[in-house]
Amino acid sequence: MMSTMASSGGEEAAPSSATSRHNLRQLIQLRWIAVLGQVITIFVTQVSFGILLPYKTMLLVVFGLAVFNLFSLLRLRIRTPVTQVELFLALLLDVATLTIQLYLSGGTTNPFVFLFLLQVALAAVLLKSAATWAVVLLSALAFGGLAVANRPLPLPQDPLQGLPAPFVLGMLICFLLNAALLVIFITRITQNLRARDARLAAMRQRAAEEEHIVHMGLLASGAAHELSTPLATIDIILGDWAHAQPSGDPERMQDIQEMQAQVQRCKAIVSGILMSAGEARGETMSETTVRQFLDTLVSQWRKARPANRLTYDNHFGDDVSIISDRALKQMICNVLDNAQEASPRGQQLTVTREEGDLVLEVADIGPGFKPDMLQNLGKPYQSSKGRPGGGLGLFLSLNVARTLSGSLVARNLPFGGASVVIRLPLASLTPEEPVDDE
Repeated sequence: MMSTMASSGGEEAAPSSATSRHNLRQLIQLRWIAVLGQVITIFVTQVSFGILLPYKTMLLVVFGLAVFNLFSLLRLRIRTPVTQVELFLALLLDVATLTIQLYLSGGTTNPFVFLFLLQVALAAVLLKSAATWAVVLLSALAFGGLAVANRPLPLPQDPLQGLPAPFVLGMLICFLLNAALLVIFITRITQNLRARDARLAAMRQRAAEEEHIVHMGLLASGAAHELSTPLATIDIILGDWAHAQPSGDPERMQDIQEMQAQVQRCKAIVSGILMSAGEARGETMSETTVRQFLDTLVSQWRKARPANRLTYDNHFGDDVSIISDRALKQMICNVLDNAQEASPRGQQLTVTREEGDLVLEVADIGPGFKPDMLQNLGKPYQSSKGRPGGGLGLFLSLNVARTLSGSLVARNLPFGGASVVIRLPLASLTPEEPVDDE
């Protein structure tokens, strides 16, 4: 009955804003149940047992508790964090309300006096150590005061009558109420705290992954700087060879031209790394459309990998404008490269539109992912290729998708092969509408 008040304290105890808001909502629900329980208890005591109570005054206290709960609902709408001071004051109000109700109904002779233990238990869960001991001290003082001053309760105290005795029956109800509310409240609080810990763990993992990406970016930028000079030197030497080569040796000239083409490709890769690291400003994000972006990407990917067997199906529907950058291109190319390495016999890229999302599915007919790779998807260096430092493609792609508020999911297909589904919200890709100055 009186346990309602204790619940109020818990409402603001959650360490994080989201957790405290969940706890507050649950405590408000518990308080409404307690308000109803007090009204029913007062009515049953008056009518069924014929025990006279100052019910008007007690109902007024219940009304005050309901008003306090309405203010708690308003507090739930405020986005500021719940503090320990708020929680402590709410628990003090709960203890005070319980003390008033017990004073009006027999003091320590009232079987519901053991609801003080509920206040202490909730304080232990929700408050810091010093505040918890303060609640213990105040509850003990209230208990001692009720033993000295109270309005007598005309209730037979003889426990030898067994369960039919009103006092024994009241103690049983008090025990069940304490147990039920403790189980409900503490179980839900524990679930909220576990959910909060899971979110914090996920955030720490994301932070570690992002830090890892930053380190890789620094290493890649440094390597690109170191490689730019020898590549330029090789390009110059190959140019000199081409000019000095006699015209009667077309086969050697073709080899030199092929080497020049590969060097130019290496230089383009190095330039792309430097651009991504902010070392060059020659390429910025560009506005395009979904179809144009994907058609161009697939065409360039096929041209750079003549041995590919990619099937490209674009079912996106009505075209929309998007912003493309190097990271988005690299993410898709990484997934296509993995599919080609795992399944040289065939790959398939399917593009669809589901509500407000761009969905890209890359499927192959290879051996599929190993179970441990699927479990550790998103972690670096998870690769089946056996190369040192391998397994970064999906790791980087997954983090690019997360940056765009999207997702990347890998799975094995029922009849062999694997599938990687990239889902990107179009809202994160579309350009912002220009603001009308007028």
